[in-house]
Amino acid sequence: MVQFDPITRHIGARMTGIDARRPLTPPEVAAIEAGLDKHAVLVLPGQDITDEQQLAFTANFGAFQEGANSTERRHELRLDPAFADVSNLDRSGRRLDRDDRRRMASLGNRLWHSDASFRVVPARYSILSGRIVVTKGGNTEFADMRAAYDALDDATRAEVEDLVCEHSLIFSRGQLGFENYRDEELAAMKPVRHRLVRTHPVTGRKSLFLSAHIGGILGWPRPEAMAFVRDLMEHATQPVFVYAHRWTQHDLVMWDNRTTMHRVRRFDDLNSVRDLRRTTTRGDGPTAEQEAA
Repeated sequence: MVQFDPITRHIGARMTGIDARRPLTPPEVAAIEAGLDKHAVLVLPGQDITDEQQLAFTANFGAFQEGANSTERRHELRLDPAFADVSNLDRSGRRLDRDDRRRMASLGNRLWHSDASFRVVPARYSILSGRIVVTKGGNTEFADMRAAYDALDDATRAEVEDLVCEHSLIFSRGQLGFENYRDEELAAMKPVRHRLVRTHPVTGRKSLFLSAHIGGILGWPRPEAMAFVRDLMEHATQPVFVYAHRWTQHDLVMWDNRTTMHRVRRFDDLNSVRDLRRTTTRGDGPTAEQEAA
């Protein structure tokens, strides 16, 4: 029997009664989706799964998000291209050097973001498997964008209602000084447009669609836009809206990118190994970018 034990007032629940290693029944899939609709983040402990089992589990929840590894060529990948490699390991299993290009790019995960918001159609669910975890640091924090929207004052809620933002990996990585882009990456990283306020297709709840990938608001001077986005980010990531997940090996954590932001916290990636593997499903349309095309 599937059970949910809420973790915080707004966001997160521990889910038991599911074995991600075996095929799911339609009622189990429906229960997981309903749990995500309510809690936005689900923690499934003790899921010692293989890559093949994670792919099969993820396929229950829709099409895979394309381009999980945004800065790596296929021959450089450690994992199947369907995975985002959230580790500090190279193809041979060695820790990445301090100045490794992939390590530099992955530091963007320490910024608050929503997965694939830089895509024309951003992500729906992310499913992250803790294969090797660290004991100090490396927590993943999640912020509830529904509760953050609900807590806006009336004037700000009216102001954000019809705003459209531009998202790109260039904007988020630029905050950290990353400038080492290949020509094909620059072509693939052209900004895309998304509404700042989204309505969940099942629950009808509104949420803020914030991310470090935002680099502007249509019709606004960029400095004013970025100052406003920073204010909204500070509001949305107040402790009351946040759940910090401390990893245990074989945790499987799922979240709905349509209603959350997340970030990883710093850990000693030069002297310890952290191997997490993420699969991601494609979100909903039409988006503002598709409507503008």
